[in-house]
Amino acid sequence: TLFRSTLSVLLGVDLGSVDEDDDESLTSPPPPPPAKKESKPEPMEEDLPENKKQALKAKELGNEAYKKRNFEDALKHYEEAKTLDPTNMMYITNQAAVYFEQANYEKCRELCKQAIEVGRENREDYQQIAKAYARIGNSFLKEEKYKEAVQFYNKSLAEHRTPDVLKKCQQAEKILKEQERLAYINPDLALEEKNKGNECFQKGDYPQAMKHYTEAIKRNPNDAKLYSNRAACYTKLLEFQLALKDCEECIRLDPTFIKGYTRKASALEAMKDFTKAMDVYQKALDFDSNCKEATDGVKRCMMSQYYRSDNPEDVKRRAMGDPEVQQIMSDPAMRLILEQMQKDPQALGEHLKNPVIAQKIQKLMDVGLIAIR
Repeated sequence: TLFRSTLSVLLGVDLGSVDEDDDESLTSPPPPPPAKKESKPEPMEEDLPENKKQALKAKELGNEAYKKRNFEDALKHYEEAKTLDPTNMMYITNQAAVYFEQANYEKCRELCKQAIEVGRENREDYQQIAKAYARIGNSFLKEEKYKEAVQFYNKSLAEHRTPDVLKKCQQAEKILKEQERLAYINPDLALEEKNKGNECFQKGDYPQAMKHYTEAIKRNPNDAKLYSNRAACYTKLLEFQLALKDCEECIRLDPTFIKGYTRKASALEAMKDFTKAMDVYQKALDFDSNCKEATDGVKRCMMSQYYRSDNPEDVKRRAMGDPEVQQIMSDPAMRLILEQMQKDPQALGEHLKNPVIAQKIQKLMDVGLIAIR
């Protein structure tokens, strides 16, 4: 036995709720809050001016009413608190929370912006400013105005980053991106781009043809033939992995489209993965037994596999361009097995009894990295 081997990678949190715990929340972040923040959460009652004491009491009454969903009373108490202590933005954001619950999002936003102004003027903690911006973002999200929601979530994150706001921002961005993608779809324009791509392909201008096919795919992403056409360009440009990816998408969209199989097999053949190429050509023949392209492909692969005699460096370079081969060769266990097989060819029989290892060894054989005579 002679063997050759080359061993040389929505919306779970309710940001619309009342900030009844805002006072205490300043101590919650991982980094220890500065002395200024520690002094704000629990001000000693006797140290507060009378107006602030009365404002806090009014706020607590508002919170109790809010919990009971008695929103009219909650608003009255928060208004009283705001009147008693107009420098505290939390009373305004609590009012905004009530309007958020009442689905009066315009009023909610108006009060949040007012709260931010008051907060800025009175050097309020950045976390409270962030909450106000986040609530504006939530209000736009409720109205499915995703662009505006993203804008205000980002403003909130710029003040203070929290996982829940970041998650909502990412979700809104995802929805916005999908909306833009769907709005871009236009089969008529896709056909125009496809025809331009065909013209360029016939002239041998494969890079330009690829650009037109890519635009056509954006305009009509469910047309399987467009992926097949772009795969042909990639094959001409020797970008075989990209060709394979497009062929697989083509087959997924239309499992009966024969060119998806023949072009995939052609790419595999060019990569000298003859075993897989023959399997794919055979799938094309299962749909059409008279497919000359598939029949000729099988014959070529059989002959190439029989007569293959490659330069070891070429084999290594080509094989290591395959992600599956890269994964196999980066596995320490497989490297030990291959080293053992080099020293003791008889060990091959034992390793082949393990189906997982046998499959990996077969892959290395298919790409020519290992040859067993």
